[in-house]
Amino acid sequence: MDLCRLTIHEAADLLKKREVSSVELTEAVLHQVEAVDGKVNALVTVTADLALDQARRADERIKRGDATPLTGIPGVLKDNLCTRGIRTTCSSRMLADFVPPYNATVVEKLLGQGMVIIGKANLDEFAMGSSNEHSAFFLTRNPWNTDCVAGGSSGGPAVAVATDETLFALGSDTGGSIRLPASFCNVVGLKPTYGRVSRYGLVAFASSLDQIGPLTKDVTDAATVMNVIAGHDERDSTSLPHPLPDYSSSLVPDIKGMRIGVPREFFVAGMQQGVVDQINAAIALLEGLGAVIDRDASLPSIRYGLAAYYIIGPCEASANLARYDGVKYGYSAPDADSMWDAMEKTKERGFGAEVKRRLMLGTYALSAGYYDAYYLKALKVRTLIRQEFEGAFDKYDALVTPTSPTVPFKIGERLDDPVQMYLADVCTLPVNIAGVPAISVPAGFVDGLPVGLQLIGKPLGEETLLRIAFTYEQATGWHRKKPAVASISI
Repeated sequence: MDLCRLTIHEAADLLKKREVSSVELTEAVLHQVEAVDGKVNALVTVTADLALDQARRADERIKRGDATPLTGIPGVLKDNLCTRGIRTTCSSRMLADFVPPYNATVVEKLLGQGMVIIGKANLDEFAMGSSNEHSAFFLTRNPWNTDCVAGGSSGGPAVAVATDETLFALGSDTGGSIRLPASFCNVVGLKPTYGRVSRYGLVAFASSLDQIGPLTKDVTDAATVMNVIAGHDERDSTSLPHPLPDYSSSLVPDIKGMRIGVPREFFVAGMQQGVVDQINAAIALLEGLGAVIDRDASLPSIRYGLAAYYIIGPCEASANLARYDGVKYGYSAPDADSMWDAMEKTKERGFGAEVKRRLMLGTYALSAGYYDAYYLKALKVRTLIRQEFEGAFDKYDALVTPTSPTVPFKIGERLDDPVQMYLADVCTLPVNIAGVPAISVPAGFVDGLPVGLQLIGKPLGEETLLRIAFTYEQATGWHRKKPAVASISI
């Protein structure tokens, strides 16, 4: 049995029956990391000794009969989630040696369940990017074609799941950063409702857009992880105080009579024809499974979403990243002549090109004389988009769209054209602007590269999305396909 290929629920069943130990499972995953990660560069930090120690303690917990579905299960954390005693770099020179004194809330919750931490995964610096080419350390490669990008910013977590270097991962999603790499790597990625999962301990990019969520091998595992990480947290002022359902109970393969809209604005000009064909095939399958499909749904203001996002996001980043001044923590320029010189040199050397680009955009849009013309107008567009989503969910149980207008593109292909790079998020970022949940599930291949199907739900509508996604997944089996690079063994 190839233990590293197991899903969470498969592994949990074996652990419960004592047919395999967490130590054996963890060793198998660590062997896979050793064999595979040099090909794809998913992980920034590997915590092998810690993982084996946690696995031994998990086995003791299982013996006592105190196990949960995540006890002894190896997982990976995106490297912008604070981990006490383990460096948290945000894939930036600015935080290359930063070791937090506390854990993020989601990390505390997972550790409380007995999870095993395999390591921290690579990302676009400070989560700013759509391809994982903007890490200060190395780019993460797509396991289906290592000449292509993995998607960003949670490319490292997605690749780790796709190549069986972990059984699951946590990522963060500001404009598609869970769903886009999930689509590009043929895994499941869920972006929850804004406020459903605590952001305490997530290094901030854009505070009104960021949300933590799972990347998993199937929909069942996504529900399992959500059962642990979701819920109210008093340390996060934006956390929603709503009761937490059992997401696993929504995994019923029956969508008969469910109303699903297909917003035409998500089928943008320039969309790859193969992607259109795969998505249309997926929509037809949903209809065949009993869903009532409306192919003429419309959210007119979505066309302005890209522009609004790339004002709101950089403005919030400009405020959030002002804290990196070289004084309290992180990189500090050692050769400065004055306080102001030190701050300038620290930011110049500590931040990469994409982060600097967004900080300058945000600072400009917030400056005197431009605030009303840019930031305030973007907030008004945001309100329109939210209202149109609300109107849509008066008619539909969910919306279905492509996750990305293309399959993974070649490494370096868009680096010199930021506008083309930003267009990769055109189908995902409206979800963050509106604060609603969405999930990307594997939906086929074009020229050997994965396509993702995006399902969008009303606020706190994760149960409906999981039900539709589970029904679709069970009828297709696309999620079971594995890239050749994952088969390497030592």
